[in-house]
Amino acid sequence: MMKIGLISDTHNYLDPQTLDYFADCDEIWHAGDFGTIKIADQLKEVAPLVGVYGNIDGQDIRAEYPLHQRFDCEGVDVWMTHIGGIPGRYCIPIRQEMESNTPELFICGHSHILKVARDQQMDKMLYMNPGAAGRHGFQTERTIMRFTIHAGKIENVEVINLGSRAE
Repeated sequence: MMKIGLISDTHNYLDPQTLDYFADCDEIWHAGDFGTIKIADQLKEVAPLVGVYGNIDGQDIRAEYPLHQRFDCEGVDVWMTHIGGIPGRYCIPIRQEMESNTPELFICGHSHILKVARDQQMDKMLYMNPGAAGRHGFQTERTIMRFTIHAGKIENVEVINLGSRAE
């Protein structure tokens, strides 16, 4: 069993609460727009970090994290990228890949909009966007997620509200 902490769009701000919420996670996944490598370094002090770069990330992040991560976690095929779209409206290259090779779990960030949904058109793929954890953007609340993956099943999905963007 793996306990995952999921975060995105920190934009160079890591709320100290995040480290507490992720303290018992086996891995932390960051869906892009870290801001600086310092954010990645802070998260790696808590648990191993899997990440992708986002559109605002510089060469320091891009040198360490790819545009896409496609991997197996406890029997679940996971695809994580920063700009992916939403169920029914995925970015064109992503939609084309999904149609021929649908993951079980698709994770993206970028929109700053928290969303967890089953995509019935993509073979019941689970879509996750943890919203934005940073202060930059139009979101009203800063959010992160936790969940477990065990024996090929995604369980115990939890949304954590870190407070308003202005805090």
